[in-house]
Amino acid sequence: MSNTYHSETISLALELISKSSVTPEDKGCQKLMTDRLRAIHFNIENMRFDDVDNFWARRGNSGPLLAFAGHTDVVPTGPVDKWKVDPFKPQIIDGKLYGRGAADMKGSLAAMITACERFIDEHPDHKGSIAFLITSDEEGPSINGTVKVIEQLENRNEKIDWCLVGEPSSTNKLGDVVKNGRRGSLSGTLTIQGKQGHVAYPHLAENPIHMAAPAIAELSTTQWDNGNEFFPPTTFQISNIHSGTGANNVIPGELQLLFNLRFSTEVTETDLINRIEEIFDKHQLKYELEWSLSGHPFLTPEGQLVDAISKSISEICGYETELSTAGGTSDGRFIAPTGAQVVELGPLNATIHQVNEHVLAEDLDTLSALYQRIMEHLLL
Repeated sequence: MSNTYHSETISLALELISKSSVTPEDKGCQKLMTDRLRAIHFNIENMRFDDVDNFWARRGNSGPLLAFAGHTDVVPTGPVDKWKVDPFKPQIIDGKLYGRGAADMKGSLAAMITACERFIDEHPDHKGSIAFLITSDEEGPSINGTVKVIEQLENRNEKIDWCLVGEPSSTNKLGDVVKNGRRGSLSGTLTIQGKQGHVAYPHLAENPIHMAAPAIAELSTTQWDNGNEFFPPTTFQISNIHSGTGANNVIPGELQLLFNLRFSTEVTETDLINRIEEIFDKHQLKYELEWSLSGHPFLTPEGQLVDAISKSISEICGYETELSTAGGTSDGRFIAPTGAQVVELGPLNATIHQVNEHVLAEDLDTLSALYQRIMEHLLL
């Protein structure tokens, strides 16, 4: 495949990737999308909250409602000189499309648009409605993005029945894995108070690192649950520890520790908070602990959406897909609580957030065909 390979989907992906939309910037990606959607009779609502651009586009007024969800923002490029190409001047090399956002997730956005264009051209009188929920704040704090749009929709009782999120779900080949749920994410910021002093006079000081060590050891070996048929067991990971003055002869007076739990439906955030605070209390630590819940676990069991996606992958790709809840969080966590069936289907995730992020160019055409087939199963 040469650099001149340009389908409708690839051409749109190249145009989207060329816009340097690092969170929370959109840089015109959403206008590019809404112009295409308006041309096929979508009603467009731009919803800007603070510094975040979002839009809700809908075609049709009746149910059932199938929504495509995604984000135009991307993570920073990292060192540009390490890339094969300028990350915002995408190129196809040896059949692979390189550029920041190729996999996460501008390739999926392009596939969604072209799938809808073909589907509506072939089936202008389809049943139900089609919508797009797009944000520029998925890779960032996710405060003024999808969650705010969902609040607006809930306030007017506009309900999504099925939501197809374009996050890169595939592992080894396109469509081999789809995400029908995600684990919850609970983070903690722990501050342990000690007493600063000279290392030669430890009896006059209290070393917060030494004090914390037994509790950290217990936390790291605790089994929080056994998981279940849909979710792996809950995991605990420390992401950062900071203490000390920078001098080797000073016992520090304080330690700060950041940690995160990815949890299954076998426990609640309240269960985890209580158990962790019990451990810190048991070890008689003087501490302050701030909690941040970025998402509850959610699960879409087998049903209309899962069936339509599984059938489409079998028909177009020729193999069966695997349902998974592994990986990080996605904006699906804001949509699922409304009662919508939510499934993530997108390209391979092997290079997301990395230098030289890329996808197989032909995979984006196949992904577009998959999205179209899913619409045919659900809306015809």
